[in-house]
Amino acid sequence: MILYAAILKTIDPKKDAEILEEHKAYLQKYIDEGKIYAKGPFTDHSGGLIIYKVETLEEAKNLIENDPVIRDSSREYTLKEWRSNIE
Repeated sequence: MILYAAILKTIDPKKDAEILEEHKAYLQKYIDEGKIYAKGPFTDHSGGLIIYKVETLEEAKNLIENDPVIRDSSREYTLKEWRSNIE
């Protein structure tokens, strides 16, 4: 199964804290739609990881770029295609 892993790095902690609830609500919508396989913060508070379960890299890129933390520049991201060994 091909998934898309987004590694998000916090670059503006103050702004990030201000929009955290909006970010969580945004993600919940796509969890409910089955488009997010996993998500969560890094324990060192440097950012987080989102794994998208979508059809294309373009769809994953659209989802991450419309996330409030990316849209409002409190985080930056790296997006990679990822193959899960768990089916």
